[in-house]
Amino acid sequence: MLLVLGALAGCSAAAGGAGPAQPRVVDPSAVSAAQPAADRQILHALNRLTYGPRPGDFERVRAIGLSAWIDRQLRPQMIDDSATERALAELTTLRMPIAELLREFPRPDPKLREKIARGEMTRQEMQERYPMEKRPFRIAAELQAAKVIRAVMSERQLEEVMVDFWFNHFNVFAGKGDVRWYVSAYEREAIRPHALGTFPDLVRATARHPAMLFYLDNWLSARPDFIVPAGPNRGRNAGLNENYARELMELHTLGVDGGYTQRDVTEVARAFTGWTIDRPQIDGRFVFRPLMHDGGEKVVVGHRIPAGGGQGDGERVIEILTRHPSTARFLATKLVRRFVSDTPPPALIARVAATYAGTGGDIPAMLRVIFESREFSGEDAYRAKIKKPFEFVASAVRALGGSTDAEGGSALARASAEIGEPLYLAQPPTGYADRADVWVNAGALLARMNFALALASGRYPHVTVELPALVAGTDSRSPAAVLDHLLATIVANEAGPETRGVLAAQLTDPQITRLSTDDRGPANTDVAKLAALVIGSPEFQRR
Repeated sequence: MLLVLGALAGCSAAAGGAGPAQPRVVDPSAVSAAQPAADRQILHALNRLTYGPRPGDFERVRAIGLSAWIDRQLRPQMIDDSATERALAELTTLRMPIAELLREFPRPDPKLREKIARGEMTRQEMQERYPMEKRPFRIAAELQAAKVIRAVMSERQLEEVMVDFWFNHFNVFAGKGDVRWYVSAYEREAIRPHALGTFPDLVRATARHPAMLFYLDNWLSARPDFIVPAGPNRGRNAGLNENYARELMELHTLGVDGGYTQRDVTEVARAFTGWTIDRPQIDGRFVFRPLMHDGGEKVVVGHRIPAGGGQGDGERVIEILTRHPSTARFLATKLVRRFVSDTPPPALIARVAATYAGTGGDIPAMLRVIFESREFSGEDAYRAKIKKPFEFVASAVRALGGSTDAEGGSALARASAEIGEPLYLAQPPTGYADRADVWVNAGALLARMNFALALASGRYPHVTVELPALVAGTDSRSPAAVLDHLLATIVANEAGPETRGVLAAQLTDPQITRLSTDDRGPANTDVAKLAALVIGSPEFQRR
């Protein structure tokens, strides 16, 4: 309990603006004393560009050189990730087109529920007619498991970090209507192929995808005088819907202070009328319907779009917005916040924004500016970011040399939800925040500690951790020696004096130092509990 209180206090101080503890050099057996600054940069990069270092990662990066390793991460197609692909193979919904998902995972027949209510059918009979493995919730469940598997096991770590970053930037809520059938294809088709591509391509891909069209209601948006010709809404006036137009400017491109007006929102909404979904519950694919489109002239942030442009009106809007200086600043700010600090340095933002403008929104070029910057390497940035719940879960498994399969991935996804981040289920279009103040509170930190104890103790099915390898060569009869080894391997010997003091105080606890039944045999350290306490430390909460 003392450790829990110490961890809470340490994390709260970090979230409240206190700088990170002065880092110490990693395990002397692994680090060259001649280059402590360079070695620390490797640790920093592993904590920021990946879901946390695994045992041996530091040595592998140092062997090829940090610059070469970053180059490889920026070109994920050059990295063999076949082991991860094998782990994903049984998650069959990941590869299904939307139409197949709609066919294979049908909506429940409302008449079945009516029969249950009238007593004409039992719940057992309904489950036989509509088995769990054929229900649409399986689509998001398998996507959640896949996200965990990739974060834990993929060699293409930066790509996975960026897929998570961009999904939150272009968030859709998997629990909204037809999005539950579209969300897996959305990540596969719109986010992942462009995560390390160009930003304009990302905007185009998300704008056309049924998941975004449905989530922000643009599929319903039509010119003001359009009358629905068929279906259950036949004869009704569909009307203009501004949801997507507003979020496209406020959250996806210009930013809330990007210089647009309500008039611009309306004009952008007019430009995207007719961008809709063909047979949403059968085909679920993008289609442009000219009859729904407002073909009049439009003016968007000072740019005239002539009448008669059809689908091209929306394309022209994307071009205007992605070339706007406000978009460059907004994107630069978010990227610098993710990789450097919750309070992004203005000078670095300016350089990244200039790179955006000069390269047409090339994402690897912007990232390279960040990774090579003095701000990224500075004292203020080192372990200054708090891990989101999912980042914490994945980094804990990786720190313990763990691996997982699909079933274990589902269990770890549930753990992320219990700590506060249910995957693909952020309801607002802002997605999940990347700031410490959102995630640091007493309840969440206690949940993190409980997860660490369960993980290290092997209580997650199909999730393996390699505790013996972590303490190989250490005398298990010496709790202090085991603790020193765990601090070296899990937090790179960077625990501060307060954390070390709290941890050392636990070494006499009977739960940590197990004795024989008659108390005459040698002590045997409970490595799992001690590893969990290290994972629960304030230093491990930071990246």
